[in-house]
Amino acid sequence: MSALKDRLQADLTAAMKARDEVRMRTIRMALAAINVAEVAGEKARELSDDEVIKVLTKEAKKRREAATAFSDAGRADRAQAELDELAVLEEYLPAQLSDEELNKLIDEAIAETGAQGPKAMGQVMKVLTPRIAGRAEGARVAQAVRARLSG
Repeated sequence: MSALKDRLQADLTAAMKARDEVRMRTIRMALAAINVAEVAGEKARELSDDEVIKVLTKEAKKRREAATAFSDAGRADRAQAELDELAVLEEYLPAQLSDEELNKLIDEAIAETGAQGPKAMGQVMKVLTPRIAGRAEGARVAQAVRARLSG
């Protein structure tokens, strides 16, 4: 079992003992998503820590989008609940890259591939994606790469 999944299991037990409803609900949801990912495909398997991070990143993105949708619909209480769950998930994710760090990685990838112009975005993203691995949202990375290549 991956170390991150072990940590989630231990934290779930602690949250149950503390009767922390938000943390308990969020960790249960995360573990359920991890279990679904483990049995997806032709045969069941254990996920590595990197794969667990990918699952948690997707779940965090869902919470972010749901919070935006709820706040746009005037449901501040539900939006806050989603943000609370997002805060719990972010404890298990790697620290997000700052704009400066992201731009530095983009510049290195562009130099490495020799990419020029917006048509070379795929080449840059192919090199850049493994280096970022859950530390920045894909849309944010794509937007920054597009801006660098066109300007």
